[in-house]
Amino acid sequence: MRPEDGAFFKKVTGIGDDETLKQHILGVQAKVYQVAPYGSIYLLTFTRYLSCAIPYQQILRLGRERKNPIFLDVGCCFGNGIREAVDVGFPAEWAVGTDLHSELWDLGHELFKSSPETFPAKFVSGNFLDPKVLAVVPPASSKTAKAPDLSNLTSLNPLHGSVSVIHALAFFHLFNEAEQLHIARAFAGLLSAEPGSLIVGSNIGARVKGPVKQEFSGVEVNMFAHNLESWIALWDGELFEKGTVKVEAELRDGGAGSYRELMFWSVTRL
Repeated sequence: MRPEDGAFFKKVTGIGDDETLKQHILGVQAKVYQVAPYGSIYLLTFTRYLSCAIPYQQILRLGRERKNPIFLDVGCCFGNGIREAVDVGFPAEWAVGTDLHSELWDLGHELFKSSPETFPAKFVSGNFLDPKVLAVVPPASSKTAKAPDLSNLTSLNPLHGSVSVIHALAFFHLFNEAEQLHIARAFAGLLSAEPGSLIVGSNIGARVKGPVKQEFSGVEVNMFAHNLESWIALWDGELFEKGTVKVEAELRDGGAGSYRELMFWSVTRL
């Protein structure tokens, strides 16, 4: 674990001893791998503190300056993305996590030694491809939207046109090309039309758009990856009217024993 990773986990868990923290994390990892055997769980990438990898200062500014700023962490797993945003100042009461397995959110409380009372972010369980969970609607055109009631949230549809930040790390590569397009359209409909509203993410990328092979635990998995050009064109011109968003993307080495190449990206409404 890198020093910055350990510092974050020690801060939020209250566990100061390195070995005790290690055993705590490995214990939760073993439990969650039975529920969701994702590569990020096996590789322990969920322990990486990512504020240096995505524009958290921009996220924090939205949390401070915008009225009713909703932060949505998709494929949230333990809720690391939300917790990092809250750690730098985003209001927890306006944060929402969502994943296929509700057990992951519960284990997140165990991992971070929190409870619904001490960490009041909301959680929605469901399949992103199910329109009852998240329907595709056109991007919002009005810059003002009534703040949704988050207290009894059971799907993401009440959030259409209201989300200030969509956080999607290690997410899109879990789906095939058609599913990625469907989910991206759905995300476009969630995002607020207010300038500065932001989608940030990372996923497996490629120099050439198409199928890629990734190995986890000795098992080879087929995935679909965009390259920089196709990913930028998807958001700026296909999902949003060209020129109405700013898309930034770069490929980085995934590191030894991890993903081959990761694309870090952001989409900002202008």
